Amino acid sequence: MTGRYRPGRRPARPPGADPQDTPPARPARERTPQEQRDALIGYAFRALGQRALTQAELRAKLEKRSDDPDLIAAVLARVQELGYQDDTQVARAEGARRGVGSLRVRQTLQRRGLTDDLIRETVDARDPDAEAQVVRELLARRWSSFARKRDPQASAFSFLARRGFTGNVIWPAIREHVAGLPEGEDMDGSPEDWDAE
Repeated sequence: MTGRYRPGRRPARPPGADPQDTPPARPARERTPQEQRDALIGYAFRALGQRALTQAELRAKLEKRSDDPDLIAAVLARVQELGYQDDTQVARAEGARRGVGSLRVRQTLQRRGLTDDLIRETVDARDPDAEAQVVRELLARRWSSFARKRDPQASAFSFLARRGFTGNVIWPAIREHVAGLPEGEDMDGSPEDWDAE
């Protein structure tokens, strides 16, 4: 078994060899500015190839790779110039997500570092009627699991609120859904004064 290469193990020194006799490792060659730029642009393209990133997210990733703010700014400008990074496209894609409400979209865009104006524009572009329809579809699909709970309406509300829908969209949809249930499934004891603010 001696003499064969085994991954993850350092090669054995000959018996009796002094550890001081091993030649020192060659120092790494310093990269030229062009090589640093090329390596950082390549990293930016790989990061953007995995997921659409906002400018703030990409900047944070690049700052982990380089300490030069001018180089980071140049790389950001280049990938934006080539059309690989665009905050407006990221906001538009997040705003078009189905199954989540406008509050979730707003929180996600804020967390991802977009500007307040772009966030406001994205949230305002969402169709409130489409959002109400999504809530009705979610209620129809999930009601059987809510019905097993002690208070199905409160369970449905909390589920939809966690998805970022507002109370003024949730409660009318719940009332409409409960009103359409067969007679034996109507929920008693649910507060009628739970209106959205």
